Order: sequence, then C-alpha cells, then structure tokens
Amino acid sequence: MLSGASGCGKTTITRLVNGLIPHFYHGKLSGRILVNGMDTQKTEIAVLSNTVGTVFQNPRTQFFNTDTDSEIVFGLENRGVSREELLRRLSEITEELDLHSLRSRSIFELSGGEKQKIAFSSVYAAEPDILVFDEPSSNLDMKSIGELSQLIRNAKNAGKTILIAEHRFWYLMDIVDRVVYMKGGEIVSDMPISAFLTLPESDMGKMGLRVRNLSLSEQGGMRENISENHLSVEDIHVRLGGRDVLKGASFLAGGGEIIAIAGLNGAGKTTLARAICGLQKNIKGNVFWNGHCLSRRMRRGKAYMVMQDVGHQLFTESVLSECTLGIKNPDIGEIEKILNKVDLLEYKERHPLSLSGGQMQRLSVAVSEICGKELLVFDEPTSGLDLKSMEEVGEIARMLAGQDKVILIITHDIEFMKKICTRILFIRDGKIERNLEGEAKEEIIDLLGGKN
Repeated sequence: MLSGASGCGKTTITRLVNGLIPHFYHGKLSGRILVNGMDTQKTEIAVLSNTVGTVFQNPRTQFFNTDTDSEIVFGLENRGVSREELLRRLSEITEELDLHSLRSRSIFELSGGEKQKIAFSSVYAAEPDILVFDEPSSNLDMKSIGELSQLIRNAKNAGKTILIAEHRFWYLMDIVDRVVYMKGGEIVSDMPISAFLTLPESDMGKMGLRVRNLSLSEQGGMRENISENHLSVEDIHVRLGGRDVLKGASFLAGGGEIIAIAGLNGAGKTTLARAICGLQKNIKGNVFWNGHCLSRRMRRGKAYMVMQDVGHQLFTESVLSECTLGIKNPDIGEIEKILNKVDLLEYKERHPLSLSGGQMQRLSVAVSEICGKELLVFDEPTSGLDLKSMEEVGEIARMLAGQDKVILIITHDIEFMKKICTRILFIRDGKIERNLEGEAKEEIIDLLGGKN
C-alpha cells in the first residue's frame, strides 16, 4: 500500500508501474522501471497492459460500453480472444466474483459500488499478474468498500501482486503486507504491516495519515451556539425513472449545526440535497426557512450546493476569477485570505480544471464561503482527501456554522462525520430513519455496514 499526503507522489508511482508515464503523461524521467523484467520506457503500453491492470478512482473514466457484459470482456475482446473464449471467461468470472446480479445491466443504472465492481471485473478478466488501484474507495459507501476489500483479498489469494494508493486504511489492514510511506516525492519508509499497525496515533497524525481503525477515530462535532435560523424539511417525495427515490424524508436543522446525511449508495442522499436546494424538479413536500415556505426559486437563492463531481461547476479561466464569479466589487484581499486557508493562494492564476481532484474540492468549498449563502450543502467534500485536507474542510465547515449557517454534508466518510459533524442523519429507503448525536454516532459504523 502506498501512503502519504496528497501530492506526495503516490499516483505518480502507479502511473510509472502501468506505463502511463511516460507513454501518456510526459515529462522528464530518469532511472529505470522494470515490470516482470520489461523496461516500461521501452515497452509499448499495450504490451504492458497484458501484465498490469489498473482500477482508477472514478470507474466511469475507464468504461467504454453501455452494458455490463460487454464491459467485463472489453479487454479480452481487444486482445482478439475468440467469442467462445469470451463467453467461457465471462461465465468463469461471474462465478468467481459473484457477478450474477450485475450481469446484462445498463452501466448507467449501477451504483458507485457496483460500477467499481464492474471496473475491477473487467481488469481482472484479462488475468494480469499485477493489479494497480488508485484511491479505489473514495466514492464508495462502507458496504461497497467491504465488497471491494473482498475482491482485493480474492486477487491476493489468486497470487496477484497488488499495489494500492490510498488515504483510507481501515479496510485494508488485514490484507496488505507492506506499507510504503511517501513524502515530497520520496519514499521515506517501507514498513511491514506489523510495524505500521504499532505506530502510535500521534505519529500517524504527524505523518498526515488517517486512522487505521474507525472505532478508534476521534469523536467531536459538538454544537456550540444557538441560532434563530431554522430549516424544516417536511415530507419530501421524489419519483425518478419509475422508482420512488424519496418517500417522505423529513428533518429539522438549526444554524450552527454541521449535519451529516449518511446512507448506502442509492439511498436518496443526493436527491434529497437537490430537492432542498431547489435543483430537483417534480417534488412533493415543503422546505421552510424560519417558518416561511420556500419555493424552488427561493431555495436556489438561499442555498449553495458543492457537487460531488466539482468539475461540473467550475466555469472560469482561473482560480481567482472562479471565486469572484457573479460578485459585484469583490474584496480580493478577503478572497485571497480564504484561498490561503485552503492552500490554494499560490494557484490563484491557475485554470481550475488543471488542479488535482482534492484541490478542486477545496476550491468549491472556498467558493461556498465567499458566496455568502445561509444554507450550504456539500456532496462528498472529502472524497479522495488526505488527513490535512479533510481537517481543512472541517475547519471551513465549523467557521461557516459559526456564522449561523446550516451546513448539510452528504458523506460516506465515517472519520469525517464522527470528528466534524454535530449529528448524523441516516437515510434508508428514501426516509430519514435515525438521528445520531454524541456517543450514538458510533452506531453509524454498523448502519453503513448494512446492519440494522
């Protein structure tokens, strides 16, 4: 497992192994990379792909088909494997990875966890000797992460060499054999898992690493102020694609709260957020702010939503202009202070889409503060973030809550919700089923693991 803060070089290592560097990502490269005796600089990437299979952070970026069966055997088809062999391998991989429920389905109908499983299956079907994963858990709920860990364990038991760049460690602690810690582009240590597990928590924090055991993650998120601002979400119903996604979701929230909305993939979290922000059409139910019922248009004026795929809401040519978009007479000095808080000031002239995924997340969080809205909704703001960046997002959330704003955070990140959020609303089957505060927040581990 490759560990270390964002920007330390983990992803670069994975790209060296699979040949994306230098065949796709160009730059100055010295030294040698040998994979099964092949020099990656001299070997065509098509040849390397027979030995190295890669599962990316976002499985959508590696899909080429619209149905699952075609996607699973896509790599084999490109290698000229006969139809009979394709069907044999498809049947074999279905049994080995328990894909029965995912066969013959539309890619677009799958949950995040199901997409990750199909991406893994497509790579695994080609039987590479080496499997490379880059942040494979970042967009998955806990149940899906458990399924992912089983897939990785199966591959290990099958004799595969596995390289994983990851910020979340807890699901890998009984699988990995070695932990490589990187800092500033260098390998600082290469530890057997036994040594990594005995590192004191204080050392983990100094190294910028997340927790190894969710049950030991820090408790926090106490509400410190009482506000007159109140949000009331009452009996929200939404039907999409012939399915009832929300079935009477209701809850109350006050200014100064940082509320996590948690649940399994497909539970209705993002649909609820879109309904609250006035972005979802054809809803039933009402949203009140301080006792006044808000129309969809009024909600859009009151709320700001940071989307999970933040690239969809970045429009300008520079980080600074993104922060001033739509603002008359912006206070550049104040904006630069906010950018400095999220370690983006030095990138203020950079194009937003040239930033890393974590940096784009932090930019959207900064924009949400600058826009001055009273209701802020974040959809997976810590996806793919290291410890330092996660805590920075938490600090901004606390600061915004201190301004009497209502903060709603859709997240699978248990460490974040336990440490930062004042309470957790657990949504299941389209309804808010549980309200967890204080020590009760520990129950979220079991709930997100699929237990009642």
